[in-house]
Amino acid sequence: MLKIHNTLTRAKEEFVPLEPGKVRMYVCGMTVYDYCHLGHARVLVVFDMIRRWLRAEGLDVIYVRNITDIDDKIIKRAAENREPIDALTGRFIAAMDEDAAALGVEKPDCEPRATQYVPHMIAMIEALIAKGLAYVAGNKDVCYSVHAFPGYGKLSGKSLDDLRAGERVEVAEGKRDPLDFVLWKSAKPGEPAWDSPWGAGRPGWHIECSAMGDDLLGAHFDIHGGGADLQFPHHENEIAQSEGVHGHQHVNYWIHNGFVRVDNEKMSKSLGNFFTIREVLAKYDPEVVRFFILRAHYRSPLNYSDQHLDDAKGALTRLYTALKNVPPRPSLPTPHSEAIDWHDPFAAAFKTAMEDDFATPEAIAALFDLASEVNRTNDPERAGLLKALGGILGLLQRDPTEFLQGGAQESGYSPERIEQLIAGRLAAKKAKNYAEADRIRQELAEAGIVLEDTPQGTVWRRA
Repeated sequence: MLKIHNTLTRAKEEFVPLEPGKVRMYVCGMTVYDYCHLGHARVLVVFDMIRRWLRAEGLDVIYVRNITDIDDKIIKRAAENREPIDALTGRFIAAMDEDAAALGVEKPDCEPRATQYVPHMIAMIEALIAKGLAYVAGNKDVCYSVHAFPGYGKLSGKSLDDLRAGERVEVAEGKRDPLDFVLWKSAKPGEPAWDSPWGAGRPGWHIECSAMGDDLLGAHFDIHGGGADLQFPHHENEIAQSEGVHGHQHVNYWIHNGFVRVDNEKMSKSLGNFFTIREVLAKYDPEVVRFFILRAHYRSPLNYSDQHLDDAKGALTRLYTALKNVPPRPSLPTPHSEAIDWHDPFAAAFKTAMEDDFATPEAIAALFDLASEVNRTNDPERAGLLKALGGILGLLQRDPTEFLQGGAQESGYSPERIEQLIAGRLAAKKAKNYAEADRIRQELAEAGIVLEDTPQGTVWRRA
């Protein structure tokens, strides 16, 4: 049975859906004012992997990942660019979709935008005020009264006393308590605004996810996920809002992926070690990046460096090389789990790993064990199983030769040029000009192109 580490209980728990056979999952998505970075890549890939495994377990998954298309950063960036907010957010939503598709991330079932749910947010805020959990501050903002919600801090493990230590009430904000957070921001000149019972304004960030999750998945659903940086205060505040309105548990399992680090330092713009997905994909094949992300357990820190990406590239090459050496058969299993014999020892090891809190490092280790068996036996059925298991992780679905020869153009040698040199080498060998044949092999080797002489002729791949 699948076990998930639940941030709420700080323990691994058996996963039992609220509705047998069905899973409702919400993941906090992007704030679209710039290109997605490596941290976003990890969220995209991790929860795509989780969704894929839940489906492999035979579960019907409804996956919602929201888009924040209105907030302070968006307003500021649009003003700096002197462009409409819709133009800014539309451009970066398109860029996000391109990056996600490159990484093999499937589209969520629902991708709501915050601006589409303002009426739902207003209704939720009205309910919180009616229950005494929110109030209109002196500056006309509407704030959540944290002390009025007894369960505040249960997700992060923070107590109100600890959180208040060293804090002072900002009188200008009109808050009753420094920990109170804004549900509705009163309008400022020149900013977008919506009408509300409290005057023109716009929603705070936290309320949007409560409203969208409530509308699309219900007042109580199975899984809520996101990056570890969202655990507090965003997800803590979501619990306070949603449970404050409905009076019962909001989410059964909270899942948070770990931080991305760069050369063992936390990635940040201030340190100058901040990379967008596009910058990384300009240097590395997207499947290599996906493989790199999945080689680490989703809850552990992910340390980015060129060395680690190069190592991931070499490891993925070994898996594709195993597939290359076996002729494909039309009857080989597809990436769908129903085609897999889970009693097979390699498949069983893969499944055992994935059922232990999505332990992809151990699952990938099972793929390497299977690849060794494929190399030893050249068994098409074993190769088919390797491809099918890899497909569950969104890997190994390309033609092996295409992957292994990819990037040759970047070396300055086009596939056509390489084939010409191979033909020249063959001619030199026929003429017994072995020195010239060796020179051609060496020239290609220095360009990162490896030649392999087989009974069917000479084939090539990247080093």
